[in-house]
Amino acid sequence: MPARLVDRSPVVAPEALIAGLVPPPLFAGVRFGSYRPDPAEPTQAAALATLRAFAATVAEPTRQSPRFRRRAAHQEPSGVYLDGGFGVGKTHLLASLWHAVPGPKAYATFVELTQLAGALGFAAVVDALAGMRLLAIDEFELDDPGDTVLVSSLLTRLAEQGVTLAATSNTLPDRLGEGRFAADDFVREIQGLAARFRAVRVDGPDFRHRGLPAAPVPLPDDEVRVRAVAQAGATLDDFDELVAHLATLHPSCYGALVDGVPAVHVLGVAPAPDQNVALRLVVLADRLYDRQIPVVASGVGLDQLFDADMLRGGYRKKYRRAISRLVALNRAGNALEVSDG
Repeated sequence: MPARLVDRSPVVAPEALIAGLVPPPLFAGVRFGSYRPDPAEPTQAAALATLRAFAATVAEPTRQSPRFRRRAAHQEPSGVYLDGGFGVGKTHLLASLWHAVPGPKAYATFVELTQLAGALGFAAVVDALAGMRLLAIDEFELDDPGDTVLVSSLLTRLAEQGVTLAATSNTLPDRLGEGRFAADDFVREIQGLAARFRAVRVDGPDFRHRGLPAAPVPLPDDEVRVRAVAQAGATLDDFDELVAHLATLHPSCYGALVDGVPAVHVLGVAPAPDQNVALRLVVLADRLYDRQIPVVASGVGLDQLFDADMLRGGYRKKYRRAISRLVALNRAGNALEVSDG
């Protein structure tokens, strides 16, 4: 019988959470040299050059005490913020920056930082990250005022300790035709912290304006079971049981939950009944996507996980991103060859 995710209850030690603040496997091999700017979008080449130069300054900081670094930080921006639309390579550039800078350093998404603060406590996270040379934050989000204030306070404390900051954002525009996140919104939300950042534009086509991708047709339950049995190490879970199990785990453990799994199989997928379940599914989708774990499912299509109200609400960016990622993983899962033996 295939293993089940619901039988796993990983507990991740605080030291492991901090040690895990690295680019996800999908971006483990990227470097500045592998970024291919679109010749039709000059801001992409300009951003690449800016990030290369920025990496050099972070790698060889001036030898000043934290007191003088704090004073200098108020005089001119010491961090960089990649401002652009979806699918233009901001995460590639941010991960490349992280790889180019010697440690100690940390890389996390905005959501991972909030989860880390929830798991360890604000003061413990400040203590753990205060000695970093660089903190790279991907997907800075503005859809939750509480989380925004939390992370802004955290980054302010770290900047005061001399930690260099770099960030990107993928906030979904409110008006049709907007292809990028407005830097003014970022500046307004993080207030005093904003003065520490220099915004760098990264323009390009916004693939999400083409509409949400349609999911593959769900497979019959029996075929999902056969596929799960055929692949060594794959997991097979009932959707309702998996959703209930996620509620028993801290989201910071979702990565450990799926580590080492070659493919995830789920029976009876249904629309998320409420926001709490929906947001847990978003985190699971992100961790599956980070690890490029194929998904095979029955029930409703994975593009129907979130109802119309959710896709219009304050967390719509999260839900749309999750659909895009899960659909891609679902296609990969359905394309896996099934052994006859």
